[in-house]
Amino acid sequence: MIVVVGSFRIPPSMIEVVRPAMEAMISASRAEEGCIEYAYGFDVLDEGLVRVSEKWRDRAALEAHLRTAHIAEWRAQVSALAMSERNLTAHETDDGFYI
Repeated sequence: MIVVVGSFRIPPSMIEVVRPAMEAMISASRAEEGCIEYAYGFDVLDEGLVRVSEKWRDRAALEAHLRTAHIAEWRAQVSALAMSERNLTAHETDDGFYI
């Protein structure tokens, strides 16, 4: 399994403008073959900070995701939506365990 974690920033004044693009990105990504989990979350204490959490079946599924039309559209919108400080890392892991 591949886990992607990270964050990006948007100006607090742009949150409602960015929300529809985020919702479209999440919906399209969750529908992809190999997507286990895909989520954005607004940080409660740091307005404008968006946390990213993704889980993919394997590296091939993540690589396919990176070639989709919705990723291309999302990347094209990044500057127009005033996103900054994008920081994402991918980690290979097992399925984890429950405590």
